[in-house]
Amino acid sequence: RGRDLTMGEVFEAIGSVAAGTLTEADLAEMEQVACPGPGGCGGQFTANTMAMVMEVIGLSPMGFNSIPAVDPGKASAAERAGTMTMEMLASDIRPSAILKRVAFENAAAAVAASGGSTNAVLHLLALAGEVGVGFTLDDIDRISRRTPLLCDLLPGGRFTAVDMYAAGGTALLTKRLIDAGLIDGSALTVTGRTLAEEVADAIETPGQVVVSATDAPLRSEGGLVVLRGNLAPEGAVTKITAKTITAHRGPARVFDREEDAYEAVIRREIHPGDVVVIRYEGPRGGPGMREMLAVTAAILGEGLGTSVALVTDGRFSGATNGLMVGHVAPEAAVGGPLAGVHDGDIISIDVDTRSLELEGVDLPGRLAGWVARPQDYLGGVFAKYARSVGSAAHGARTS
Repeated sequence: RGRDLTMGEVFEAIGSVAAGTLTEADLAEMEQVACPGPGGCGGQFTANTMAMVMEVIGLSPMGFNSIPAVDPGKASAAERAGTMTMEMLASDIRPSAILKRVAFENAAAAVAASGGSTNAVLHLLALAGEVGVGFTLDDIDRISRRTPLLCDLLPGGRFTAVDMYAAGGTALLTKRLIDAGLIDGSALTVTGRTLAEEVADAIETPGQVVVSATDAPLRSEGGLVVLRGNLAPEGAVTKITAKTITAHRGPARVFDREEDAYEAVIRREIHPGDVVVIRYEGPRGGPGMREMLAVTAAILGEGLGTSVALVTDGRFSGATNGLMVGHVAPEAAVGGPLAGVHDGDIISIDVDTRSLELEGVDLPGRLAGWVARPQDYLGGVFAKYARSVGSAAHGARTS
């Protein structure tokens, strides 16, 4: 019907059907056309965000990852990646030579400028921890504050990853950020060349409107925002687009699992002004830190995307849109502040002040009587994982 669809719109459409603003026949049609072939999800969701990260951080050759799955060049890129691996063995170029602090800063800037997935925060923190690089949530927030949002990509924008590729791809975005002094072009890449050398020949398609110039951004700050406050002493993460509301204050609607929150949205029990709280979904509480895509999409589908906020110690799909705050740490399963929130408590979220607060409540007093919830598993992999996994504020790494 004249517009591209991705799986994100399908999830939102489920909520629209429940709200009576979309028919079952429309939903069925959307399901048939949203995934027309192989490849990753069509927007700047987690897969495409991390594909971009791998190129900008230097671990993948520039331009390889963003080639559309059905493009004839995909097979030759895959073959070239194989031969390059052998060349790296011969020349002794190792990840440790590439993954310096500057590489992580460059990658975070690309995510911020492209409106990429909040999952990139977890992956960058975890990878930095594995290679012994000091890189924190505060670094990511600082970089995002100074980096303008340039890419008009789904879910917050208009265009798909294929449109991004056609406009000039990751190379175009990276060159713009290097030219503006927002990315360090001297960083080493897997090819043995610097990042600046990798993008020197970037070509911008005439008339493209997917990637803005740095002096005419979609938003003056990047898409990644780190919040702190009495609900998130270690931090929480949200993604902001040019359309996202940046402040919200309202009563909490508390749920201890995603499914219960989703059912409440579909039953139309969530109302404008509410703050949906989903807890015990963090790395240890899940266990595994599930994505809250079903409930966030249902909120948008119900038409509540600009009037309802969500706070969770779980995480989100890259397809998530709206004021959705995740990765709240410490998580509820270890007695974090979310464990002390009650229905009706007033929660305030302010992106500009980077704050996430529970108002007028003796939170330490409530938490003093907190008792850990019994788990529904007795042992095995789940139990081992829950015992060994760390905070989302440090990438949810296991030890």
